[in-house]
Amino acid sequence: MKVLHVEAGMHLYGGARQVAYLLSGLQQRGIESTLVCPIGSAIGRLAGEVIDTVHELPMRGDLDLALIWRLLRIIRRERPELVHLHSRRGADLLGGVAARLTGARTVLSRRVDNPESPLAAKWKYRLYDRVIPISQGIAEVMLREGVPEEKLVCVRSAVDVEAFQQACDRAWFSKTFGLAEDALVMAVVAQLIPRKGHRYLLEAMPRLLEAFPNLRLLIFGRGPLAVELEAQIAEMQLQRQVILAGFREDLPAILPCLDLLVHPALMEGLGIALLQAASAGLPIVAVDAGGMPEVVEDGVNGRLIPAGNAEALGDALRQLLADEPLRRRMGASGREKMRRHFSVERMVEGNLGVYRELLSRGK
Repeated sequence: MKVLHVEAGMHLYGGARQVAYLLSGLQQRGIESTLVCPIGSAIGRLAGEVIDTVHELPMRGDLDLALIWRLLRIIRRERPELVHLHSRRGADLLGGVAARLTGARTVLSRRVDNPESPLAAKWKYRLYDRVIPISQGIAEVMLREGVPEEKLVCVRSAVDVEAFQQACDRAWFSKTFGLAEDALVMAVVAQLIPRKGHRYLLEAMPRLLEAFPNLRLLIFGRGPLAVELEAQIAEMQLQRQVILAGFREDLPAILPCLDLLVHPALMEGLGIALLQAASAGLPIVAVDAGGMPEVVEDGVNGRLIPAGNAEALGDALRQLLADEPLRRRMGASGREKMRRHFSVERMVEGNLGVYRELLSRGK
């Protein structure tokens, strides 16, 4: 079996990380994989260590119609049995057109739960033989859009649990982020964009600091909201308590040093940061929306709160910050949940099952 994968992300965010896991797992199972990715992308460099063939192309987004021709040439040259499209930014729609023009069977992974119009969905998803939503929440969104149920196969994203089993180097952690040794530390790991809900967390901070003066918040990620968040932090006079820590590639060393993870996103397909935090043994406060309830069970490995509700968010955080034994119990439950339901092995086999079913039955 030969599979050509298309991933348009420049950085190793959640989706590209899943592609890396999948390429490695398929290689171990004797499946030949080829990757198409942007010039200079992180996934291209990483994949080059795992598979033999990586094609780097200009990939300029949804309006880059010439991408169809560039992909068409590579697909015809490589002659894969199947094309697997992993991301948006033109890779989904334009990649689907290119694959269809070659007659290759085509699979799309959908990683977001933002709705599309039923009319657009009706035409777009005709391009793909199968669609793999990475959470049941996303699958339900697609069913409401009119995508046929028989076209959908849910395969949840995965996490390398063992990578997040490091012991915390507290001295390094405190020095790196300028923290006191006795600080209570929580973090949000997400792109700095409005739908991730950072503003609600900042609104909750003053009351939390009244109860926990040694509380500190680390905000990891980058994005267009950075300047606005910096201004909001300054206006609220929270510069000492809230740290914009940027994008970090050493989360396996950082997460075990936290007391909890908070994810106030208004919508989320699943949330790779949630999987990573649970693997590190952290309790999680997240929103009861999208695929997040598939990761966080309220009262078991964290708390779920309504979207866009700073008061409810603050109450849930206050409960966990005040109770270290509860945090430890929830953290242990989350880690076990990751091992059972979100392993890389399970994700790879799920995708491979879709390939085999599709190739054995035809279109």
